[in-house]
Amino acid sequence: MTGPARTPAPCSRCGINRPAAITVQGKNICQGSRTRLQRNPGPCPGCRQHRVLAFHDRQNRQICAGCAGEKPTYSCRRCGREDNCYGRNCGPCTLTERATELLTDPDTAQIHQQLQPVFNALMTADRPQTTLYWFRRSEGPRILHRMATGELQISHKTFQQLPSNKTTNYLRDFLTALGVLPHYEARIERMLPWLEDLLDTIPKADADIVRRFAHWRVLRHLRQKAAHDALTKSMVLQGRAQIKGAARFLAWLTRHDTTLAGMGQADLERYLITHPGSETSQHAFIGWVRTSGINTSLRIPKQPRRFSSVTMSEEERWGHVQTLLHDQTMRHYTRIGGLFMLLFAQPLTTICRMHADQVTLTDDGQVTVTFERTPILMPEPLDRIIIEHMNRRGQASYASRNSRWLFPGGIPGNHLATENIRGQLVDHGIKPYNSRKAALFQLAGEIPTPILAELLGISTTTAVRWAALSSRNWNAYIAQR
Repeated sequence: MTGPARTPAPCSRCGINRPAAITVQGKNICQGSRTRLQRNPGPCPGCRQHRVLAFHDRQNRQICAGCAGEKPTYSCRRCGREDNCYGRNCGPCTLTERATELLTDPDTAQIHQQLQPVFNALMTADRPQTTLYWFRRSEGPRILHRMATGELQISHKTFQQLPSNKTTNYLRDFLTALGVLPHYEARIERMLPWLEDLLDTIPKADADIVRRFAHWRVLRHLRQKAAHDALTKSMVLQGRAQIKGAARFLAWLTRHDTTLAGMGQADLERYLITHPGSETSQHAFIGWVRTSGINTSLRIPKQPRRFSSVTMSEEERWGHVQTLLHDQTMRHYTRIGGLFMLLFAQPLTTICRMHADQVTLTDDGQVTVTFERTPILMPEPLDRIIIEHMNRRGQASYASRNSRWLFPGGIPGNHLATENIRGQLVDHGIKPYNSRKAALFQLAGEIPTPILAELLGISTTTAVRWAALSSRNWNAYIAQR
């Protein structure tokens, strides 16, 4: 291999008349072809190693530089590998060098002790080039460097003082997932600056009431749900709607020259009539107003619970099952989530929060899934799809590897958001709400109520209601049991 020729000449690889970047065995290779060779190594037929095949032997086989007796120009200067190029070195060596510079504590000349888990996670990257791109383009690595040098404190307080955006939120979640920062509930914590911004726009008297309601009723309820790993995005959105609804209600009272303590039931009903659909958002606020003693005379009439009807036929339901079983263009988590919903009536919120240890591979190669307490044997080919997913369930996040979640999400340490599965199902004509109702309707007519509740993790009351809807009475079975 020699240096490049100065004048344009046909490239021996692509045939285009271009200046040669290198000359290999007397043949010119342009820069584009040289880059493609470097980025697409393969097994050398001579040494069986994964190398850049830029040379030819007497049989005109593509071989590596070592087998051709040439200088290994394509190899990493540090480790000698040729299968993961990045400039003059390989990707892993370059990443190690850059990550060490980023996370070194100048006082000890070593990786900062608290940031060692970050270094370890970065070193496990499947494609180092992606991490190196993150180093160049994102503000996140620069924040890490400021933490390593002591300019910023490694704490949640630091992130509370930084701008709340996608970059800082991701980095905060990343450090939390790795155990560098203690656990926090991101969706709740991010409501706090939103709440303060909202309170700044309303009169102080109203703001005081809304702040008390938000902290003592809404946020307290959300934290209780989070403590039991039951917090969902819809609950957070509902909480925000309740807070905004309280602010709107207080503004309406001000416009009508009355106060929260002095208003009567007639005022409340007038507001509900002139603001249709506000019963849901106001129910929590009026309940808090009563229990807090501000006004104990207010009541929102409780709406009778309507038991939803089933609009999906069994033929349509099983058609969707066949689609999810055999359409390999869909993501594995979408197919599995949709099948858990259509076959076992599991809600998407529950599916996304499932842990990997709820799936068990038996000694005879069968797959069982435990939704509540009882393992359920998975039918073919769903069992195969689950096994394939378990072998590659990690997402793009560095902290998703070895995650406890069955469906790890892109946010470090978190499970997959329900919208990821819901959106793809809807794109294929599968409506989750109707699908789950159809599954519950069918299962309630085939499985005794106590067993149905135990298998699916639903309440006995819900199971009885669905059995009644399917015109099936299991009283005789319960008596026999």
